[in-house]
Amino acid sequence: MRRGTFVRWGVPVAAAAVIAAAVGAGPVIAAVSGDPVLPERSAQQLLADAVAAAGKKSPPPMSGTVQQTASLGLPALPQTGAGSPLALLAGSHEVKVWYGANDKLRVAMPTQMNETNLIVNGGQAWYWDSAGNTATKFAWKGGADRSPDPAASVPTPSPRDLTPQAAAEKLLAQAGEHTAIRVINTAEVAGRPVYQLVLAPKDEGSLVQEVRLALDGETYVPLQVQVFAKGSAEPAFQVGFTQVTFTPPAEENFTFTPPAGAKVEERAIGPDDLAGEEKHAAEADKAARGLKVVGDGWTRVAVVKASAADLAGGTPSDSRPDGQQDGRQDGRQAHGGDGADGQAVVADLLKSATQVSGPWGSGKLISTKLVTALLTDDGRLLVGAVTPEEITKAAGVR
Repeated sequence: MRRGTFVRWGVPVAAAAVIAAAVGAGPVIAAVSGDPVLPERSAQQLLADAVAAAGKKSPPPMSGTVQQTASLGLPALPQTGAGSPLALLAGSHEVKVWYGANDKLRVAMPTQMNETNLIVNGGQAWYWDSAGNTATKFAWKGGADRSPDPAASVPTPSPRDLTPQAAAEKLLAQAGEHTAIRVINTAEVAGRPVYQLVLAPKDEGSLVQEVRLALDGETYVPLQVQVFAKGSAEPAFQVGFTQVTFTPPAEENFTFTPPAGAKVEERAIGPDDLAGEEKHAAEADKAARGLKVVGDGWTRVAVVKASAADLAGGTPSDSRPDGQQDGRQDGRQAHGGDGADGQAVVADLLKSATQVSGPWGSGKLISTKLVTALLTDDGRLLVGAVTPEEITKAAGVR
């Protein structure tokens, strides 16, 4: 995990360029009722402002609370560990963030009974897990001035994965000739006036009705992303700030003292640890190269080789060749085990699946408001935000 993983808070230039090309040369301004809260901006102007904000050396100091909500229409799933990414498939989850500078960051992930904290301050970092009453101190072996990210191996999902910025980057990349775009300048998020970029798929086979990306009217920092499924008045997925302040957080937010009685561990991070991270990245890249994509625009379907046994059995990368568990596995065990959680979720989803067949063969179909998945009997898994008709059509493409 690189320092940039935590502190990039903007819309990437490449994604913005894709949308700029999609909207063409003319302004795309939505008709709104009443007096506008913000001055009217075309999509091109708004994206140029966002790119300029993202190009600054560092984002503005800020603090706030991010809430992620998912209502995908999944069947009742088994209970998973609070720290498991699978817990994000349903319900609401909060992350509190304090950002002072590139080397000053605090992220708190509260749950109903417990809380985890990651505190980065200069050349060291603390990771506090109240459930285990454990505090881990991380320090870079090369000294603070050489530290790329003192929290590189902290066993917790990256806070960036839960921010509007991360979702915005993925969603903006969908824009192109398949997308209709408009701008709303009367919206408000976390008490702040925002511009909303509204992206609506033109493809009838997409399950997405529209995606709304809210940019702060003053800083142009993404504050919220909402994804609406067709026929739904409420977002099927939403991540955004419920409270945000663009002022430097108090210094005390970046200091940490382990509570009395806590188990304190220390871990030094050096080149060997970074080499391990690069190895994981290489493995992920290798897996990505085995991914096949069928279709265009919003009706793209991802196809990978997989069977029910593969999905239920976990991933080979859960253990190292030397037989020792890596830091990520330790983190999974500390939170109840993502591997076990994943197997339970897959088992329940397959129970709710519908048996289907066609010229392409046969398999099990899982449908939700926003995602359709098809597990074929010949060993393929197809997933996309598309209708069942689109995914079975993709199954016929070899």
